Amino acid sequence: MSEEVLKSVAIIIPAKDEEGRIQNVLRAAVASKLATEVIVVSDGSVDRTAEVARRFEGVRVVELPWNHGKGGAMAAGVNATRAQVVAFIDADLSGLTGEHVDQIIWPILGNRCDMCVGIFRGGKVWSDAGNRVSPFLSGQRALRRELFEAVRNVEDVGMGIELALTQVAKRRKARVLRVVLNGVANTHKEQKLGLMKGTAARLKMYSEITKAMVKTKKKPPRRPWL
Repeated sequence: MSEEVLKSVAIIIPAKDEEGRIQNVLRAAVASKLATEVIVVSDGSVDRTAEVARRFEGVRVVELPWNHGKGGAMAAGVNATRAQVVAFIDADLSGLTGEHVDQIIWPILGNRCDMCVGIFRGGKVWSDAGNRVSPFLSGQRALRRELFEAVRNVEDVGMGIELALTQVAKRRKARVLRVVLNGVANTHKEQKLGLMKGTAARLKMYSEITKAMVKTKKKPPRRPWL
């Protein structure tokens, strides 16, 4: 494997109907000094998410014909690159800058850790509170590619992907570092979709996280030749 590939870093942004919010995130992604490519995965979007992303020079867009869920969209992004470090960023963030993005990438490149998780502080109350209660669910993280590829049934975990990644890191005794992303916040589902649809989406998210928790606790089946 070439030195160039070993040092490559791909920012992957899974997005479902985020045309009104993804521009802010893309401005930050392309401003990163450490990333070598930016990939947006439009996960069955029915709005102009892909069109908006293509307006940014150097951004590659992967369009999925139907919704694969967050885990599936992230996997599509990883499959579209040879980068050995992958950084995931949610498409609905506010307050994100290129410096924030590099905050989660640099510790990996500097060999300080194998996975770096960004935690919200000083943004919005609900975002700060959510990250304080469950920092392991943060969608902002950079990691070595092999950790992502170690997630079993990644297409099926949906919104439980962050928990699955955390569990993989734990099983492999990977070094995990948390960094504070000051002034960054996400957008509540109820804000994006309205109260009824947003609440339904939130319940679906909790269900997928719970299922991922159960799956990751199960031991993989023992192969007969071992």
